[in-house]
Amino acid sequence: MFSYIVRRLVAAVFLILAVSLITFMIFFLVPRLAGASADDLAVRYVGKTAGAEQIHQQAVKMGFTDPLYVQYGHFLKGLVVGADYDTGVGIDHCSAPCLGYSYQSQTPVLPELLDRLPVTLSLALGAGVIWLVSGVTVGVISALRRGTVFDRSAMTVALAGVSLPIFFTASLSLVLFSYTLHIFPAGGSYTPITENPAQWAYDLTLPWVTLSFLFAAGYARLTRAGMLETMGEDYVRTARAKGLPERTVVTKHALRSTLTPVLTIFGLDLGVLLGGAVLTETAFSLPGLGSYAIQAIDRNDLPKLLGVTMLIAIFVILANLVVDVLYAVVDPRVRLG
Repeated sequence: MFSYIVRRLVAAVFLILAVSLITFMIFFLVPRLAGASADDLAVRYVGKTAGAEQIHQQAVKMGFTDPLYVQYGHFLKGLVVGADYDTGVGIDHCSAPCLGYSYQSQTPVLPELLDRLPVTLSLALGAGVIWLVSGVTVGVISALRRGTVFDRSAMTVALAGVSLPIFFTASLSLVLFSYTLHIFPAGGSYTPITENPAQWAYDLTLPWVTLSFLFAAGYARLTRAGMLETMGEDYVRTARAKGLPERTVVTKHALRSTLTPVLTIFGLDLGVLLGGAVLTETAFSLPGLGSYAIQAIDRNDLPKLLGVTMLIAIFVILANLVVDVLYAVVDPRVRLG
């Protein structure tokens, strides 16, 4: 088990390096291939009245005139030991791991990301628990009661949940439960869990349920399909023939095999959401990473976009690392791979 975890950790480190290279190429190489020069990249960081010489000086100061491999080396160095940025009035140090420096706000990107991270973590983890538990539970019950009224009703609701876009369900939830019935607060309400855990949960209940409804529907259908396939396997029939209780057959034998693809999808979904649930945060006006990315796009702030992209990639890699470890717990045969 220990050697399996070490192999996955080493693979995760190399994958993060590969992602950093690909991300850097997307933001810095692709514009060059499209015909943009170093001065073109620097235009967004100077005033509208800046002349060609001032734009070129900004490009030199930001390192856009250096070869791409030198720029990538500086980017990696910032991740490991930090970096210094010339703001024009002084030198600003960005501590490691430095995900970039915003010349528009004159601040390193990482502290701003960390300020918004608790909101996104609260939203993603809370919704993740709800959709995983409810989706798997409904899927198992539907498979065991195949063809019943419960099965057909649950799958109909699941189909609706998968089909309806999140911005529609979020808007409908706000209109019904916030503005009409006044059960939950309107968008923009967030209380840190360290200040008031009850208020924290109350503020996020509606975003949790709205976000989890979309994912729980897919998990219910996936679990149901997996359970129907697994329940017909020979080892399940053998377990029943031995006289094992139905609960043991379902939970210990059938469900463990069904959870493998569920864990895969859960790791990917949760990793992406930890990088910002853009539509949900925007609909409920939550100051998380998703809304931060939207603001960066509106302001054309490249370092902030690069930082968010890297953080999302790291979250996805770490989530898949956790899933790989859970694989080894659920199915010991995975450790041999």
